[in-house]
Amino acid sequence: MSASLRARRLPKAVPPLLGVAALGASAAGILGTGAGGWVLTVVVAAVLFVLATLIVAGAVEGGRRARDRVATIAVYGAFILALIPLGSVVATLLAKGTGRIDVEFFYHSMNNITALDPGGGAYHAIVGTLEQVGIAAVLAIPLGLAAAIYLVEYGRGRLTTVIRFFVDVMTGIPSIVAGLFVLAFWVLIVTPVFNDGRPGYSGFAAALALTVLMLPTIVRAAEEMLRLVPQALREGSYALGVPKWKTILRVVLPTAAPGIVTGVMLSIARAAGETAPVLLVAGGTPAINVNPFSGNQESLSYFVYEQAGAASQYAPGRAWTAALTLIAIVAILTIAAKLLARRSTIGR
Repeated sequence: MSASLRARRLPKAVPPLLGVAALGASAAGILGTGAGGWVLTVVVAAVLFVLATLIVAGAVEGGRRARDRVATIAVYGAFILALIPLGSVVATLLAKGTGRIDVEFFYHSMNNITALDPGGGAYHAIVGTLEQVGIAAVLAIPLGLAAAIYLVEYGRGRLTTVIRFFVDVMTGIPSIVAGLFVLAFWVLIVTPVFNDGRPGYSGFAAALALTVLMLPTIVRAAEEMLRLVPQALREGSYALGVPKWKTILRVVLPTAAPGIVTGVMLSIARAAGETAPVLLVAGGTPAINVNPFSGNQESLSYFVYEQAGAASQYAPGRAWTAALTLIAIVAILTIAAKLLARRSTIGR
């Protein structure tokens, strides 16, 4: 019986050979006749490969294992398709964004630099992005975690349902709406009281708008991760006489830390790439402004928006390099946060 089972296995070399044969047949039929290009050739080759695998594996291993092989191919194919846009974005950023990586770009602003000048840099935008996103994170992360802890550990009844409903609604709020809210409340109502009746555009106002955008993502991610913490961990802590608040702080949060950090970094990445709130409530400026509480302030996303729309041969290079810089900042913050979360996770 065991020999029979071993005999009904498809050799490991057969699937690669089928793939090569499918690609060759597709290239001969598509490229050879001029019916299409490489994209159509790859698509037809993939279809031929799936059909050939289904037929050959069905004849050797049976229909059940043949369907399993086709499902495996579909999973790997979906994974590759998902990587294609990501790889394309990264390759494009590296190809076009390295042209202005120099000292001037990172240590100078666009002050007194016109669209026809080749120089200039994004130092002012980098400072604005770090300050605005940093302030938004300081405001949004504690509020989001507190809301998630309440919903999971303490919340009961109608109030919890209402909070979850509004969190869901806030998740879909466009960034322009968050900017309009801060403009109407903070810039036009609150700041004139302390600014001799004049509206106060600032980086802090942009940070408030980014906080509104970050909160629902943090709350949702933290809530789901806290629910995944086994109840046995909580009960074991309670059995040792540990108070509930300390159990949450020392057991529940460290266990859920990796997932919470992922949600936090997703919210930070979204906030760092928003342009509309900065445009509405920070105004943007070509000069360096390190004070987020007074005066207009730039951000990298707004800098990319400005340079991409400028009628200049030098502007696109600045825009691509600023975009690459923004991606690099988010990547560095994500890696650092992941390392810190790994160290704070309790041992399993």
